[in-house]
Amino acid sequence: MAAFGHTFPFYAGPKPTFPMDTTLAVIITIFLTALVTFIIILPGIRGKTRLFWLLRVVTSLFIGAVILAVNFSSEWSVGQVSTNTTYKAFSPEWISADIGLQVGLGGVNITLTGIPVQQLNETINYNEKFTWRLGENYAEEYAKALEKGLPDPVLYLAEKFTPRSPCGLYHQYRLAGHYASAMLWVAFLCWLLANVMLSMPVLVYGGHMLLATGIFQLLALLFFSTATSLTPPCPLRLGTAVLHTHHGPAFWITLTTGLLCVLLGLVMAVAHRMQPHRLKVFFNQSAEEDPKLEWSPEEGGLLSPRYRSTAESPEPQGIPLSEEVSDACCKEEHPGDTNCAL
Repeated sequence: MAAFGHTFPFYAGPKPTFPMDTTLAVIITIFLTALVTFIIILPGIRGKTRLFWLLRVVTSLFIGAVILAVNFSSEWSVGQVSTNTTYKAFSPEWISADIGLQVGLGGVNITLTGIPVQQLNETINYNEKFTWRLGENYAEEYAKALEKGLPDPVLYLAEKFTPRSPCGLYHQYRLAGHYASAMLWVAFLCWLLANVMLSMPVLVYGGHMLLATGIFQLLALLFFSTATSLTPPCPLRLGTAVLHTHHGPAFWITLTTGLLCVLLGLVMAVAHRMQPHRLKVFFNQSAEEDPKLEWSPEEGGLLSPRYRSTAESPEPQGIPLSEEVSDACCKEEHPGDTNCAL
């Protein structure tokens, strides 16, 4: 029998939750801080270069933030349903609630929100996370959830992703998450290399690395979609309704960013071949370069040669000599030659 106003005393109450994932909050804060810092120093840049810098920095920060954020996001595959279902074990009471399922690369997140929130003299608002990343044991987390006595809908969905479940969702999504996460980390490294190369006079290689960034993001989507479609969908029946999942915001924003990186990489490759000078101007690099360099032994001799362009080097000047000076030089060099006077 229930006690204390139909509330089971051995059930733990809903734990307070942060409005969003703390890891995503840290990532967003870091990149927003970098963006605000750049905006503060932006007025110090003159002319059209200010606009070019703004476009480059905003685009680069957006790509890097997306790659990191989606790697830790739990919204790769999502589903939500409103239904009437049982609330807790050993109780015939039913509740009306919104049940949400969010599957990420490293685990699942299950939400349960009552309609209204206050039902059965309780606050029905749960947000539980179960992870399978390296170093985490999903089965142990599920066992702890059973010990805490979480609501039936949360335990039902969490049980579908256990290793022993006949649905096979654990191995399916865990394998997809590992490969997709690996591809995203490689994409992040390519993004770092692209930023380094674009700040140096090797713009074409920076474009190639930007192209590789987009390709690895698309490969992550391919691995996730392929692995999650290998087995038929497992029915998730919650009370009077069935929960269906579909690709979430993290999947689509990764697709958008990957296509953007591929497009920018191809544009840079074409611009390097067709309009290299304009490409250098856009990246604030000198467009006037003369490949012909001349070595000059000034200022250091052989140990530290000084190179300068042919435009700076003095051209040989033909200075005509008078006949008397030329005769004198000839007699000094060839005293026995009679042709010197001619």
